[in-house]
Amino acid sequence: MQSKRIVIDANILVRAVLGVRVRELIERYCDSTAFFVAESNVEEAMQYLAELTSKRSIREEIWQESLNGIMAAVQIIPQVELTAAEAEAKARIGQRDPADWPAVAGALQFDCPVWTEDADFFGSGVATWTTATVEIFLRGE
Repeated sequence: MQSKRIVIDANILVRAVLGVRVRELIERYCDSTAFFVAESNVEEAMQYLAELTSKRSIREEIWQESLNGIMAAVQIIPQVELTAAEAEAKARIGQRDPADWPAVAGALQFDCPVWTEDADFFGSGVATWTTATVEIFLRGE
């Protein structure tokens, strides 16, 4: 049973596809934690993945298969479901990176933290975890 919730940012999806640690954490804790990602963050991650994998000569079907496997454990929050928290999320994220509002809105709506490597979230009034520390939250310590 999933007793915890966390919103993941686009950069975490990218790390899950291209690396090992993030993917392992999601796989290990998906039974006890509900992982959420805003629809627009999935689109953002896919844009970055297309660029990064092209530079690394990784075929699209390879990274798409990896992303699809990860997304089997992650729930997408449709953009329309975030509109109720959009104004507050934009006010909280401010001018640091206005495009980050969907993850903040998801965290506000689900009353949970955001897993990100993006310092723009700091000071938004939403708890954040980085990959280096998120396992403390996921284990429930």
